[in-house]
Amino acid sequence: MQLRIFTEPQQGADYGRLLAVARAAEELGFDAFFRSDHYLKMGDVSGLPGPTDAWITLAGLARETSRIRLGTLMSAATFRYPGPLAIAVAQVDEMSAGRVEFGLGTGWFGAEHSAYGIPFPALGERFERLEEQLEVITGLWETPEGKTFSFDGSYYALTDSPALPKPVQRPHPPILVGGHGPRRTPALAARFADEYNIVFVSPGETRAAFGRVRDACQAAGRDPASLVYSAGQVVCCGRTGAEVRRRAAAIGRDVAELEANGLTGSPGRIVDKLGRFAAAGASRMYLQVLDLHDLDHLELIAAEVMPHAR
Repeated sequence: MQLRIFTEPQQGADYGRLLAVARAAEELGFDAFFRSDHYLKMGDVSGLPGPTDAWITLAGLARETSRIRLGTLMSAATFRYPGPLAIAVAQVDEMSAGRVEFGLGTGWFGAEHSAYGIPFPALGERFERLEEQLEVITGLWETPEGKTFSFDGSYYALTDSPALPKPVQRPHPPILVGGHGPRRTPALAARFADEYNIVFVSPGETRAAFGRVRDACQAAGRDPASLVYSAGQVVCCGRTGAEVRRRAAAIGRDVAELEANGLTGSPGRIVDKLGRFAAAGASRMYLQVLDLHDLDHLELIAAEVMPHAR
């Protein structure tokens, strides 16, 4: 199983802190550094110094790392128009020499839209916009050089776009679609995704979600094995109970709750739970690291969890 680091910078992290975590993750051998795409803190934290833009951050990291893959889990389709977003992601892919992975979702956090003046339509429309954005972005990237791309949708229209620039990865960077939805999400994953991801649910619920995506692939005439299936969980690892409690307190969480809903406890206990997710079909795990100042946490996971997970 590949282990990837997943961060939530809106909770309080500037670019320098994200760079330190990404470099540590790269040096320690993690497969990828991912970040959320949010503009407003959640819960009882200060959020200082304030949000950072996901794709501006990844552009910087692209030039200051060399191996680790970089991506979003997930960018919100409500935040950006698909044409400029395709340009931005392709540019970051070029800046990273082909290390970008592109997660795109409907967007779900209404308060951040209100706080920054972003329209937040009803869920049905958000799914429709997400589908059109995926059509536009993949269409732009897959159009042969020298040809143009046009699209006439309900929300987006493009006329004779030169469909440039092209990403380094061809036909495009890996696309992630994720979520808990029982019908529309599996259908979108079957149609567009290279990877399906589900976060913060049990191994049993993860297995069921993977099954729905496999069923959607079969209905669409696609080989279900052509997707990567991944999961995500908050991680809180310690060699001792006191260390686990200290790390849980640092992120404002209860140990018992984390044990029920995350990857929590000794390295051995975390390895055991990763095995349950692997048995459910996950070949990648996104480790949600909430205390971005605790690089010793990453070192512990790399030393005592990663070798057994692989």
